[in-house]
Amino acid sequence: MASAIDSNVGKDWDVRRLTGALGAEVRGLDLEKAGPAEADAIRDLMAEHLVLFFPEQHLTPDTHIAFGRLFGKLEAHPNLSLDAERPEFFELRAEGGSGAIADEWHSDLTCEEHPSVMAILHMVKCPPYGGDTMWANMYKAYEGLSAPMKELCEGLTALHDAHAHGKPENVAVHPVVRVHPVTGRKSLFVNEHFTRRIVEMGHRESEALLGFLTKWATQPDFTVRYHWTEGTIAMWDNRCTQHCVLSDFDGERVIQRVTVMGDEPEGVAPPRWAPHLKPFSAASRHDRQLKGYIDARFGND
Repeated sequence: MASAIDSNVGKDWDVRRLTGALGAEVRGLDLEKAGPAEADAIRDLMAEHLVLFFPEQHLTPDTHIAFGRLFGKLEAHPNLSLDAERPEFFELRAEGGSGAIADEWHSDLTCEEHPSVMAILHMVKCPPYGGDTMWANMYKAYEGLSAPMKELCEGLTALHDAHAHGKPENVAVHPVVRVHPVTGRKSLFVNEHFTRRIVEMGHRESEALLGFLTKWATQPDFTVRYHWTEGTIAMWDNRCTQHCVLSDFDGERVIQRVTVMGDEPEGVAPPRWAPHLKPFSAASRHDRQLKGYIDARFGND
């Protein structure tokens, strides 16, 4: 059943939950006319549903930017040169399943020290079929782990890089389990697109654990799949979700997007173990990126 949020500002909004895991479609407001009060109500809805969809909006680039600024400072993409007139606003086009398609599961820009907080995406043009986007709930991914696995993951950090964007030198280390700064809930914070290595494990152990966690986090019970219509605005909390585009379409797919500047992921506690770097051997090639990060960060020789 559709429902409306319990606030004066959103009392006439029609909010329809999409799955048991996450996601809601919201109707009854014009985002071009939204102000701080509407932004606060949207934040409350996002805390509950993690990803929101607003059909039939059709924002212009300027109104899209203005709406995004209600939620914080906007940032340009650090790894893509898009030659945009407005650095904080970018457009990505794909044709027939090729082009700018984010078809690996990821949280945006975890390769940065301060990954983005939120994204606001406008589906300008979508194909007649295919090109859906899936999101996964990382709260549920963490909560579904066994107690021993939770305890292990809470003591670990992971190295992320921008290799997928052609910049493997862009590296950051984040907790494997992060604590949301608003809700206080714990969520899993590794993904197949950016996460390369568990810092406190050897490379073979890391491959095994990351392989499990990245598959575990995106199982169907944790996800929503959204079929787009032109003019839909999507907003998601990047701190507790992952997403992936399905590149199964013909025709043109055009999105426009702004990104709310990030914060520093906080773990449950400091890492419980030191970084695992083997003595030099043929296998040390697996450790060089991590050693380079540690040397640059802490000035080691």
